[in-house]
Amino acid sequence: MRRGFTAKYGVRMLVWFESYEQRETAFRRERQIKEWKRVRKLRLIEEGNPDWRDLYDDLDNLLSF
Repeated sequence: MRRGFTAKYGVRMLVWFESYEQRETAFRRERQIKEWKRVRKLRLIEEGNPDWRDLYDDLDNLLSF
């Protein structure tokens, strides 16, 4: 059985996300962020969600389209 990312890494909360209208734009951004060092990724989370609260329940309200 293949385990998914969330099971493999024990992900329990959504603390950051970005939404895009076009799939290719989202893919480009994902590839860009994957190149970053961990400290830069953590800074991105801290800037938008300094308390590291779980955003999942608010996702519908937070989406821009």
